[in-house]
Amino acid sequence: MILSEQIKITRVLNGVAAGTTSQNGTGLSMEGFRGIMFVAAVGALTSTQVTSLKAQQSSDDASADDYTDIEGSATDALADADGNKLLVIDIWQPSKNYVRPVVVRGTANAVIDGVFAIQYNARSLPTSMSTSVKELVKLVGTAEGTA
Repeated sequence: MILSEQIKITRVLNGVAAGTTSQNGTGLSMEGFRGIMFVAAVGALTSTQVTSLKAQQSSDDASADDYTDIEGSATDALADADGNKLLVIDIWQPSKNYVRPVVVRGTANAVIDGVFAIQYNARSLPTSMSTSVKELVKLVGTAEGTA
């Protein structure tokens, strides 16, 4: 069983320089998947920053205004000493077809290294990766030698 054949990984938000404005990730269709996990990587955090991650959903992804917060999805705000950590939200069976992450930033600067989505529990296997994945190496059994 190779995990990469059962999930789909997509980069939904590129790195964003230090700032205080919230950043919306790309919405993904949940067609063919039952669950989605967002993994946000943060970089340097300035003292007094208020940074967290939440998820939103939409029926049709037609406009950014169509998205509404998913109740209970917001993480706690990071502490100032939490630079270079990850924030993770795992959603099972969202009630609408499109889901996206939002990195909420305020008060002082926070760097976003990127946000990744892992869609899982696919209805059809094997899955294929998004175009944001440049290369995937699969190994079954391992031997020592040159990588």
